[in-house]
Order: sequence, then structure tokens, then C-alpha cells
Amino acid sequence: MKASISATGIRRVLNLWPPFLFAGIHVEAIAKDWRRARVVLRMRPWNRNYVGTHFGGSLFAMTDPFWMFLTLKSLGRDYIVWDQAGSIEFLKPGRGTVRADFALDDAVLDDIRAQTADGGKHLRWFETDVVDAAGEVVARVRKQIYVRRKRERQPATA
Repeated sequence: MKASISATGIRRVLNLWPPFLFAGIHVEAIAKDWRRARVVLRMRPWNRNYVGTHFGGSLFAMTDPFWMFLTLKSLGRDYIVWDQAGSIEFLKPGRGTVRADFALDDAVLDDIRAQTADGGKHLRWFETDVVDAAGEVVARVRKQIYVRRKRERQPATA
């Protein structure tokens, strides 16, 4: 049985992961219970676009794995959880430091468990706002997560 990595461990790994490290993305926090996370993106010369605002790919990347991680770790080993789809809507130019907060509540987890109780798949959309220092929404990111209960393994027959 492989050991499970803690929320602090995942946060440290993500902060050293080259796509985040070189984009200027920093994971500030992941709650020990895997229900909340906060990510920031600081403006750097290497993550600006042609017009001097945050590169859209970095804005999307800063939100990418978190709904999957939070859902997977909150539901536990009996579930398969994957990213299925994603989209981003740019609402205003992003400058300076921007942040994204994620919060997964019990009602959503209970609904996912109910939707997958029969072994079927469930597709769930999550929405995250990327906000600037003034709290104004810079971008709105939607992620669709695929969830299914793992099928029970049948014992091998001789």
C-alpha cells in the first residue's frame, strides 16, 4: 500500500513543480482536510503577455489541478477523479498579484457520493474567480471533474 502525501507535502511539491515555479505560481495553502486551497500569481517579467498583463495561460494554470486534488482527497480511495474539461473567461486585465481561492463543502461531496452510488460516472462543474489585490474579478475559470466509484475487484479464479 503506498503512503498518502499530506496537504503540506503536495503544496511543497507543487511550489517546486516547474510549470508552477517558472510561471510564478505559488500555492499559499492547502487545508489539512483537503477542503480549501489558495493560490497566488505574482507579476513577473517572464509571465507577462505582449501588453504587459498576466499571460492567460498562467491564469488558467494557477487553477488547473485544485478541484481535482480537493475532490479526490476528500472522497478517498474508493473514487476515480479526473479533470474532464475546462474553460476560462477573461473579464479584465490582470496586473500585480492575483489569487484564486477554492472551497469544497460537505453538500457538494454528499451530492457527488449520491450521484455515483450506483457505480455510474458523475460530471461536476466547479467555478473559480481569479481576483486582483482590490478583489476585482480578473478571470472566471470553470473546471469539469469526472467522478466515479471504483468497481470492486473480483477475486481471480483458478
